[in-house]
Amino acid sequence: MKISSIRTWREAVPLKRPYEIATMRVDAVDLFFVRISTDQGVEGIGSASPAVDVTGESPAACEEALSAAGLGWLEGRDPLRSDTLFRELAESHYLTPAARAAIDMALHDLLARVEGVPLVDLLGGRCHDGLPTSVTIGISSIEESLAEAEEYLGRGFQCLKVKTGQNLDEDKERLIRLRHTLGPDIAIRIDANQGYTVDEACGLAGLAAELDLELIEQPLPASLDSELRSLPSGLRRLVAADESLHSEEDARALAADPAACGIFNIKLMKCGGIRPALAMVEVARSADIDLMWGCNDESVASIAAALHAAYACPRTRYLDLDGSFDLARDPASGGFVVEDGLLRLLDKPGLGVDLTG
Repeated sequence: MKISSIRTWREAVPLKRPYEIATMRVDAVDLFFVRISTDQGVEGIGSASPAVDVTGESPAACEEALSAAGLGWLEGRDPLRSDTLFRELAESHYLTPAARAAIDMALHDLLARVEGVPLVDLLGGRCHDGLPTSVTIGISSIEESLAEAEEYLGRGFQCLKVKTGQNLDEDKERLIRLRHTLGPDIAIRIDANQGYTVDEACGLAGLAAELDLELIEQPLPASLDSELRSLPSGLRRLVAADESLHSEEDARALAADPAACGIFNIKLMKCGGIRPALAMVEVARSADIDLMWGCNDESVASIAAALHAAYACPRTRYLDLDGSFDLARDPASGGFVVEDGLLRLLDKPGLGVDLTG
């Protein structure tokens, strides 16, 4: 079997609902798609969503990495020699992790389709059937946050991730109102996107206990990772590292005793795909760190890839895979279904995703 062709393209996709986080406003996303075909008629699908503010990878850099010049070395190669291909991919696309992730998941999809099994089976088997995903509420007024929360609950979701990090006092007021209005049964997570100081982060311990916050994502700037270890141990256990976690090396540094966090937020677009994600999973296993699987604004193609990896890992505790819900359109379909806020994989070969175009 040989790779006979690789087709890639870019689409600018608006969001149904623009949102604001601590560092920026987002109203559209550049998505990239990959279709790898073999001389035996088997195809693999992948997608990239670069985030220059997180990884430094611009859409232009991603596009160049997915060009014929960037991928010519794959044509004519045997996809079944995957270890060699993944090693070469890591070397050639080190600076463009989203582009690497798109090729990585397309190769994984292809390999699972060759075997005729869902990718989760190829990754070791299903450890989970359906876990709830959080849905994200951006930084907004209390009234807007409450209205958005009620909308999501009406759609069956039971877990909310609230963006914070611009003003701690306003964050507290908004979170208190959300908890008192929604009641004790709705899971609430917060994501500060590096927006707090060390003193402000320490002050979150009481709030987390009072409001029963499920986790606190990236409270400090990534440059202050060492300061995470100054937080109370109970608070550190609730901390999910996001912008601080890009690679296996980052994972090892965060996991060094005493661990700087209790949760790894793994995003394929940060680390470069499924293969490097599983290396971080092994670090988490050794250090007794839980797993959260997150995303950018992404196509169902890459969300499905993350979900297959997540469900193959016993330490997966949290999903934040809502990145496709607010796309105004998506060239990909399938992959998974949403049932009352739970994500369930389709019983189809590979990623279970179809791609138009």
